[in-house]
Amino acid sequence: MGRALGDVLPLAVAVAIFPVPVIAVVLLLGSDRGRLKGVAFVAAWCVGLAGVGAVVLLVAAGLDPNDEGEPAAWVNALLLGLGLVCLAYALKQWRGRPRGGEDPPSPTWMRTIDDFTPAKAGGAGLALSALNPKNVLLVAAAATEIAGAGLSAGREVGVLLLFVLVASLGVLTPVAVALALGERSRESLDRVRTWMARNNAVIMTVLFLLIGAKLVGDAISGFSS
Repeated sequence: MGRALGDVLPLAVAVAIFPVPVIAVVLLLGSDRGRLKGVAFVAAWCVGLAGVGAVVLLVAAGLDPNDEGEPAAWVNALLLGLGLVCLAYALKQWRGRPRGGEDPPSPTWMRTIDDFTPAKAGGAGLALSALNPKNVLLVAAAATEIAGAGLSAGREVGVLLLFVLVASLGVLTPVAVALALGERSRESLDRVRTWMARNNAVIMTVLFLLIGAKLVGDAISGFSS
């Protein structure tokens, strides 16, 4: 179980510091009924992460590690494929970064976030966690690492829940700060939002480069063992 936790924690941290969900929850907190919307967003976000991970684990059910206790070949092949996709994402993010002082574009839906109801805020949290391809990629990679560790079903669920908790810290923290400090938190959260929006492309490039290298390395290690 310890090995599985070690494998998935870097992936969880990568999900946690994705800029777009953090920016979205900060914007929601600054709107009318912001704290309620923020809680709805975070709850749906956690459900989305757990759902994607659970689906991958269910698909992998019955595909146990090989007789030597090492991950089966399908695990290494999938990790290799996911790692290569992460590296391709890193290249795409770097090439698409704003240049020459350009302001980074924001998604169209984010410009209307002040008008979101709590239900719509929850829908946004679910979409960003369970439907965003970049997020799904990392959650699937984490679930693949868990599936290849040869754990019992109960331990797999436990590792997945710990992954979801760590991966949710990026959106949980602004909500916790807002609930604790109220209006006093707004200036600090706005600074975080501005910095992350300005540096989104660089953050994503570094994240996908590091995670892609990790997944490819895990796959090569698995194939050679």
